[in-house]
Amino acid sequence: MYYQVAFWIKVCYIRSMKALLHYFFYFSAMLCWAQQTEWVNFRSVKATIQIYPESKKVEGHMTVAFDILKSTDSIFLDAVEMELDEVNLTMSGQDLNSRPEAVKFKNNKKQLIIFNAFKKDRHYELRLHYVAYPAKAMYFIDWDNDLTDKQNPFNLKEHVIRKQVWTQGQGKYTSNWLPSIDDMNDKMEFDLSIRFNKGYEVIANGVLNSKHSSDSTVTWHYDMQQPMSSYLVALAIGKYDKKVVQSKSGVPLEMYYYPEDSFKVEPTYRYTRQIFDFLEDEIGLPYPWQNYKQVPVKDFLYAGMENTGTTIFTDSYITDSIGFMDKNYVNVNAHELAHQWFGNLVTETSGTHHWLHEGFATYYALLAEKDIFGDNYYYWQLYEYAMELVAQERMGQSTSLLDPRSSSTTFYKKGAWVLHLLAEKVGRAAFKEAIRNYLINHRFKNVSTEDFIDELEAASGKALDGFVAQWLKDSVFYYDQAMESLEKSTFIQEYLMVDCELASSKCSSYLSSGISDEAKIKVIGQNKTLLKREDFKNSLRVRQAIAQSLSQIPLELKTQYESLLDDASYLTIEAALYNLWVNFPEDRVRYLQQTDGIVGFSNKNIRMLWLTLALVTPEFEQDNKEQFLRELRGYTDPRFHFEVRQNAFQYLNSIQACDAVCKNNLKQAEQHHVWQFSKFAKQLLKEMKE
Repeated sequence: MYYQVAFWIKVCYIRSMKALLHYFFYFSAMLCWAQQTEWVNFRSVKATIQIYPESKKVEGHMTVAFDILKSTDSIFLDAVEMELDEVNLTMSGQDLNSRPEAVKFKNNKKQLIIFNAFKKDRHYELRLHYVAYPAKAMYFIDWDNDLTDKQNPFNLKEHVIRKQVWTQGQGKYTSNWLPSIDDMNDKMEFDLSIRFNKGYEVIANGVLNSKHSSDSTVTWHYDMQQPMSSYLVALAIGKYDKKVVQSKSGVPLEMYYYPEDSFKVEPTYRYTRQIFDFLEDEIGLPYPWQNYKQVPVKDFLYAGMENTGTTIFTDSYITDSIGFMDKNYVNVNAHELAHQWFGNLVTETSGTHHWLHEGFATYYALLAEKDIFGDNYYYWQLYEYAMELVAQERMGQSTSLLDPRSSSTTFYKKGAWVLHLLAEKVGRAAFKEAIRNYLINHRFKNVSTEDFIDELEAASGKALDGFVAQWLKDSVFYYDQAMESLEKSTFIQEYLMVDCELASSKCSSYLSSGISDEAKIKVIGQNKTLLKREDFKNSLRVRQAIAQSLSQIPLELKTQYESLLDDASYLTIEAALYNLWVNFPEDRVRYLQQTDGIVGFSNKNIRMLWLTLALVTPEFEQDNKEQFLRELRGYTDPRFHFEVRQNAFQYLNSIQACDAVCKNNLKQAEQHHVWQFSKFAKQLLKEMKE
């Protein structure tokens, strides 16, 4: 970088020493941004922003209060591709009611750099106006889409269009829509006032103090009381209702949902209050923010994001009671809530210490699930984490937990394992004391791994150098030590003991015995020939394993296998329908009639399979084939959730029925903001051309 700057100065014609100094400070601000915390402390941001969803425009007025720690010639805010004007400065000691003075500034489309003789130990206020058209970090969903009767020939009784605006700061940078500081080491209090069209709910960090209406808009005034890193600033706008309950400690828990999904509120948010109360008690420090909100959004980038006091999560987790058995929000719910302490209250200094966020959230989510589902569930999850870490190591992809380039498997799952082992090593009492001290001593600050280890050593009186060297600095996952810990569970001992790769006399009776569901599922996976009629009397989970594993169905098990179509499990029904259709052609019409109208998850897993099988079953409803095909192709439309579209593309491609409209929709999907879906579209188009 030094040589790039030297080259730029060399080729540019600098007319005066004053200009040279100006550019020197300009580049100094760019090159030393991470060190700005040494001379300036940003305290608060008060912003009034108006969002124009049709043009994807954000316009805002904001006031930034900051203290100068060391005299300096310039400071900066991150501001990506923004138009900035009315940049004014006021210093404390002056009459703050007087008109702020215009200040020299530079807008390089990445940063707003303010030039002034800033004095040590002085307090300042910066006021500015900006306009942004964010290319990322703020997403405008469905504002280009509509659904008329003519475009909806089947009169689908569902809400396809969800006009929303939502943000994702981590990894994308809030500075795309709000001038702020990308460096997570600089924490500020953010108070947002958001003006938006009437008829929508506007949700942001903090407490809603008031709302003010005009002819066509409403301004929502949100207040935060504590500082946070700017990547945790969030808003979500859409058509929502909400359910509010109080935690045991009196914190309001606001659970948002789409108005038409009132019957899904309980299964979607099941155990929310129990999780909250458990984490407050287990962590030993009260929830640090004013309230807690959870908001589902369409086409979200991840499972969930722990914005301060305001978790945003993918609406794929909205579920009914049947779907809850297969895929539910409980783990994500607990994980994002745990982040309110680990990541939000105390924040890593850099990516080297990222496990302090994700490892802690994974571990405490697992403890919360242990409180709900029991000890066996806890040990089973740890066992699965261990297997994933072993597989990663076999592929030569293991890295140190302190490597900022490590995988999610390392940060999340090895991080959780480290905390499990540390709690065993120092004892639960010392571990809980250390956690509480760690959070109290560093609250609203930034932390490193050393800070956490210091608290553990102080609370336990034990030196942890050897443990740190082995489990945090070494890339190896010490499987034998992990298994030694797991085998303290008789449940895990039993699971490991069961082995039917080579059938023994014991194996024939395992599926009708009292061993765990996990052990029975293991037996089914190892040796499907052991299955007998009476084995279908097992639990829903074991029956699901039978449905998914037994692709070739013996005739003597046909009747029992058909009963799987009646299970309260969308995964079971999906697998059973397909396998029965393949194995018994003479009964295909009956299977299709039995499952007609079942949709499945929000991604329509069963409906998509049903439509595809209906299309390729000649003897089934020949007069309706065109209608089935149009419905399946219709699900590729950009108005639908990307998971629905992906399923439709896959099924249409499998029967070679992706027509020109389908391919145009696939081409459009290449530009989708969810990179996994975009990657899928590009790969499928490539395969179609080959």
